[in-house]
Amino acid sequence: MHMADALINTGVAAVMFGLTAGTSAYSIHTIKKSDEPIKVPEMGIMGAFVFAAQMINFAIPGTGSSGHICGSMLLSAMLGPSAGFITMMGILIIQCLMFADGGIMALGANIWNMAFYGCFIGAGIIWRSMVKNGASKRKITAASVIGCIVTLQLGAFSVTLETLISGVTTLPFKVFVSFMQPIHLAIGVIEGIITAAVLCFVYETKPDLLWGIKENGQKERLSYGKVMTILGATAIFIAGGLSLLASSLPDGLEWSVEKVTGDTELVSEGQIYDTLSDVQDKMAVFPDYAFSGSDSEFGTSFSGIAGGIAVIGVCVLFCIIIKVLRKRKECNDEPV
Repeated sequence: MHMADALINTGVAAVMFGLTAGTSAYSIHTIKKSDEPIKVPEMGIMGAFVFAAQMINFAIPGTGSSGHICGSMLLSAMLGPSAGFITMMGILIIQCLMFADGGIMALGANIWNMAFYGCFIGAGIIWRSMVKNGASKRKITAASVIGCIVTLQLGAFSVTLETLISGVTTLPFKVFVSFMQPIHLAIGVIEGIITAAVLCFVYETKPDLLWGIKENGQKERLSYGKVMTILGATAIFIAGGLSLLASSLPDGLEWSVEKVTGDTELVSEGQIYDTLSDVQDKMAVFPDYAFSGSDSEFGTSFSGIAGGIAVIGVCVLFCIIIKVLRKRKECNDEPV
């Protein structure tokens, strides 16, 4: 669901950057004032896991389209909404700048559409309300599927609303939304199943890694280090190997645009679009998750692993900043 710059105008882009910045500030403030230790390893490993999982586009039968998981609800069901949002933001920034996945102007909108709903509605409301009185595999599965469906529907609708307000006349709202909502319903169901599988694994092995679950007698089967190692190794396997099997069909957004306009991409006109496109071309070291000018499968594997490492680095950087802010707050709160 990564929007290209051609789908949004500068005014809407500015508003979406403002909303994203405000949510980021709120998230950082929430983490900073929390008494819980900052979850650096979980943010890094789960960020890399979601980044890798997003590289795998799965075909949607009978449509000619594909989809990939968003991952924001998965992150937040383990990290909490605020830490999940910050981690998801790091993933989307890396995807935009290193891989030219989603436009620079549309980055604020992409963070909002793909991170806000999954983190604060999918996990913050749906997940939390369904597991607050005790968890089970059945509850986790139901929360995952319902949460992913609802949040992807909200994200897809936001895309169509943003293009409408931006005055993209080649995508009439009623027609565009009639394609976007059904295809993302199918994608949401599949993402919900994948999310449930990962969360049920964590619940079975180390349930205290899940956010918002009260103690309900579920015993720990693996240590913290072993669970993190398994998730990290899985991320490497997905990024370095399984990603080669990804569907080449257009994703839900591209498919919807093609159904309306006859092409998967729109042409943007204007100096700011050209400038940002040039900037992105220069910054994207692995355009479209490959070596520049090469179709080598090794490029896909290498870029997947490199991207995962970059996501871990960004998450660690965010955590360092938050720790510094927390220490400064503690120093200011000390009596003189």
